[in-house]
Amino acid sequence: MRTTKMVSVNSESHRPFWQTKTLDAMTHEEWESLCDGCGRCCLNKLEDWDTGAIYWTNVACTLLDGTTCRCKNYEQRFDTVPDCVQLSPETVRTLKWLPPTCAYRLIREGRDLYWWHPLVSKDPQSVHDAGISVQDKTISEDGMEPEEFENYLVDWPDEEYTKD
Repeated sequence: MRTTKMVSVNSESHRPFWQTKTLDAMTHEEWESLCDGCGRCCLNKLEDWDTGAIYWTNVACTLLDGTTCRCKNYEQRFDTVPDCVQLSPETVRTLKWLPPTCAYRLIREGRDLYWWHPLVSKDPQSVHDAGISVQDKTISEDGMEPEEFENYLVDWPDEEYTKD
């Protein structure tokens, strides 16, 4: 299970690293700490092939712990879920389904983190307390056919159906 590390403020500018660095310039530890633990990226999404619209479900990856909103086996996740998407600066620039509250997306767009982000609040529980996470709101994909996902469409806070 991955844990959020608190990363210190850049002493030279007295501003947090996410306000002074690009995604490409971040260290591995800084990159990993950007994950707010909402769990939304670990949910199955449906794309309308005709329109490109993305529809959100509450169907979770087999490895998502629905209570902690963390991967049950983060380090070896690709062994269990080969199509798990590895977030990188390159993929963050191209993925259209990242939640609008996602720190990677916010920084890509030149925006700041929300007050509830654990790096800002200094509390990993704040993302759950703010109602942003999927904590206790998901069902596992285990035993479910992909055709069934459309029965589990949901609207998450600040989420819209996404279309290019």
